[in-house]
Amino acid sequence: MIDIKQLKQNFAAYSENLATRGADVDQLKEAVALYDARNQRIQAVEAMKQTRNQASEEIGQKKRNGEDAEAEIAKMREIGEEIAKLDQEIRDLEAKQYDIMAGVPNLATEGIPVGDDEDANEEIHREGEPKQFDFAVKAHYELGEDLNILDFEAGARVAGARFLYYRGMGARLERAVYNFMLDQQHENGYMEMITPYLVNDRAMFGTGQYPKFKEDVYAVNEVDDKHMTLIPTSEVPLTNYFGDQIHDEADLPYKVTALSPCFRSEAGSAGRDTRGLIRLHQFQKVEMVKIAHPDHSYEELESMTENGEDILRKLGLPFRRIVLSTGDMGFSATKTYDLEVWMPAQDTYREISSCSNCGDFQARRAQIRYRDADGNVHLAHTLNGSGLAVGRTVAAILENYQNEDGSITIPEVLVPYMAGETVITKENADFLKK
Repeated sequence: MIDIKQLKQNFAAYSENLATRGADVDQLKEAVALYDARNQRIQAVEAMKQTRNQASEEIGQKKRNGEDAEAEIAKMREIGEEIAKLDQEIRDLEAKQYDIMAGVPNLATEGIPVGDDEDANEEIHREGEPKQFDFAVKAHYELGEDLNILDFEAGARVAGARFLYYRGMGARLERAVYNFMLDQQHENGYMEMITPYLVNDRAMFGTGQYPKFKEDVYAVNEVDDKHMTLIPTSEVPLTNYFGDQIHDEADLPYKVTALSPCFRSEAGSAGRDTRGLIRLHQFQKVEMVKIAHPDHSYEELESMTENGEDILRKLGLPFRRIVLSTGDMGFSATKTYDLEVWMPAQDTYREISSCSNCGDFQARRAQIRYRDADGNVHLAHTLNGSGLAVGRTVAAILENYQNEDGSITIPEVLVPYMAGETVITKENADFLKK
């Protein structure tokens, strides 16, 4: 959430910036008007309280002198009723202002491309040459089904479309991938955590999923009289872990990572990537989260993105980094890099990681603060990134490491995680047949 005071003081610049993010400028004006009306009433209440205090002193003096104070008492009662009325108006104005501001996206960092959608994104660099195959490549889901390591039919039968079972060497490969990722993040200085997979509404609000994106999640029936949501990403519990606290400046940055399932309804995505591992309702992801000092958050974004790139580099997967435009960034982000991996069957790059600096946007909502050496309290900056999306990494491995006979060569760095196996074949893929 952006600061309403800063919005008022810098309205022209802020509204121009936020318009590129899809914000309604008329709503921004309304929020400022509500803020002004609230402040006017606060000033009126303060003046009335001073008058009431003076009246109280006069009443006390008259009573001590044995004089009649009924007129002053009646006047003080009227003032008290007016104060109560204005206090309610202040609460109503605050609520209306808050509702508007809760739906306003973060400001975009200066210098990022301005545009309505992904067409305005800009490529920063790319690494690795896509392999030239001398046979017709297959999509990852075809390879997985042929080897019987990905069972989409059973997933649909048991849970519905866009769910699946990993089988045998498929499950082992997924496990190898995320264990490798977690070990890499440990080497990069991230503390590993296991988080709740259900969170409350306050946590979802803290990271910006609520109230704007309620249709994109899986809500759970009331649990112990609380509304709960299956996490769309472990960014939510990881970031909120640091909420409602004041941290020591010397401890920043905090760097944490977690593997978790992610649950997304994918509302509005009908017809997109309906086959395969790219757009599932449930998938695994290794998340990176940092709580950083404002002076260093953009340095931390660069290093976080490098952490994601290094995994792709070690897996031998061609990739590129792009910076997202104002219209393609997530709601809470002020700057975002996407890492896209080469998918031979689609003859294109597909997103496999998104790394964002959210500035103090989430910190204001979740109250993530730090105290400096002089004892002053400030909002921290929050960052998050995929390190990486596990299913999409498996998909990229299947397609980039496929062989003409339909087998899959295991990337060298994953062999130790695969009990020494170097290739997935029809003979070793299905443990049920052994």
